[in-house]
Amino acid sequence: MQVIEHPVERLRTALLSTRKDLIETYQQFSRPEKTLLEEGLQPGNSLFNPITIHSDSDWIPAHPEDPQDFQSFFINPYRRSPCGGHNSIYIQTIGSFGEGAVVAEQYVEWLKDYCQAFYYGLVVKLLPPVTVASTACSFRINDNTHNLQLHAGELLNFLKKRKPRDAFCIVGITMIDLYPRDSWNFVFGQASLTEGVGVFSFARYDDHFYQRNYAGRLKKKIKLKQGDYSVFENYYTPPITSILLLRSCKTLTHEIGHIFGVKHCQWLNCVMQGSNHLEESDRRPLDLCPICLRKLQSAIGFKIADRYKALLHWIEDGADSIGQHSKPTQAFQEYKHWLCKCIHILEGEKS
Repeated sequence: MQVIEHPVERLRTALLSTRKDLIETYQQFSRPEKTLLEEGLQPGNSLFNPITIHSDSDWIPAHPEDPQDFQSFFINPYRRSPCGGHNSIYIQTIGSFGEGAVVAEQYVEWLKDYCQAFYYGLVVKLLPPVTVASTACSFRINDNTHNLQLHAGELLNFLKKRKPRDAFCIVGITMIDLYPRDSWNFVFGQASLTEGVGVFSFARYDDHFYQRNYAGRLKKKIKLKQGDYSVFENYYTPPITSILLLRSCKTLTHEIGHIFGVKHCQWLNCVMQGSNHLEESDRRPLDLCPICLRKLQSAIGFKIADRYKALLHWIEDGADSIGQHSKPTQAFQEYKHWLCKCIHILEGEKS
């Protein structure tokens, strides 16, 4: 295992910038906010850990790219920030979600509320669900995993046409696997920064996806006919578990971060790290490192403590309710503890 540890001064420059105006803007953070951000750069701190590389198949060795510090993010002409008339994030579900309409509706509502807490200060809205047939996209059976897949690029074109006028972005989510082109095996998601659209699949976040007895694996040879979407009727979708909800929240917020212009993080353990496979994705934390947090804060303008409190409220709200559809937040307990430590620092208390 390789540990990527940058010198503290390099991390500090990545956070503050070398430009006088951006350094002055940084000084507008409160003292507790600066304490949180700068303590997170110190070796051995308890909040923000260094990135670890476990194999050559991990994202950083497989996809070499220049790290994006705050200054390079800020001067990027293609970065996007919400403005007065375009400050809503829209979520479009495609195909079936969960076992039954009530479960699907509740799961998507949890995702919406989490996204609204993560991007604190923006409004997140749900569009009416659409069937796969209504997208008129191409589809296929994966030769390796023998499950159904939808064409991601054609779904992006469908979403562009449905993008509301007040949208900062529109993101499609589905429980059906995706592929970007015939030569590719699959893709977790695809997005267009300039168009403000993205589409992401949670199909491979089922723990059983790669097993031979996976319920979404087609049992017999089916000859598909493009335009005949009956094969998607009653097609398997994974059960809603705490782990699936956590992975979905992580992917949704990561991909929307790209639409803001935030590139893959190479500074510290961060939700904006790239991932080539599920094990690497699971190693990523749910939240942003100090450098990426400043990027998002500059785009939206929230108080850091208010954002953390909204995320903490999301974890606690409805988790203990009695009933069949209480929010499954067991997998979020480590994140809850982390948020509490951050809030203590921001409120000037000892953690």
